[in-house]
Amino acid sequence: MRKELLPGEQVIAATRPQPRMLIVPALLFIAVPALTAYACAWIVKGGPAKLVPLVRPEWTAWLIGGCVVLAAWVLLGYCLPRALTWHATRYTLTSQRLVARYGMLRRRDQQVYLAAVRNVEIRQSLLQRVLRSGNISLDTGYPSSTVVPDVPEVATFRNFILEAINELPQGGFRAEGTMHHPEGSRNGAEPWETREGGRDER
Repeated sequence: MRKELLPGEQVIAATRPQPRMLIVPALLFIAVPALTAYACAWIVKGGPAKLVPLVRPEWTAWLIGGCVVLAAWVLLGYCLPRALTWHATRYTLTSQRLVARYGMLRRRDQQVYLAAVRNVEIRQSLLQRVLRSGNISLDTGYPSSTVVPDVPEVATFRNFILEAINELPQGGFRAEGTMHHPEGSRNGAEPWETREGGRDER
């Protein structure tokens, strides 16, 4: 991120989404191996044959293999993708921008210039209120506002944004040779941009 900072820009805060999305994968990561070991031991002791007389002893290896494959599918197909998605999502607040990055191989960057922000709003569900997280909506005066989902310690992060906006120079700031104003850029373009790419962050 530091290599991509604008002249005079400083990082104020960097965080990832509230890790509540990892609760179920974490529980499964603990429970699935334990249940798989128990099921394999039950199969070795002849449990399936006692339950279903048609099950033959030579099926034991296949039943154990099926349990292992099912456990691997849950761990690799459900738990791992959600953990990687959370790890690859990052919110960075600088003295001039709010940058949200999503994805690892397919990168999506969303940037909002603070000079264009008119209002900062917090929206929380009941669970988010308990966990002190929430969605931050940035109103830039355009029909569609930018929403940053599941920000941890959302009230503190909102205060950081407001403080950064208050500390901006009057009339805008210079970035890459252009002047940005609270009402948007001079050519009428929206004050936020979304980019996609496959380059990993260094």
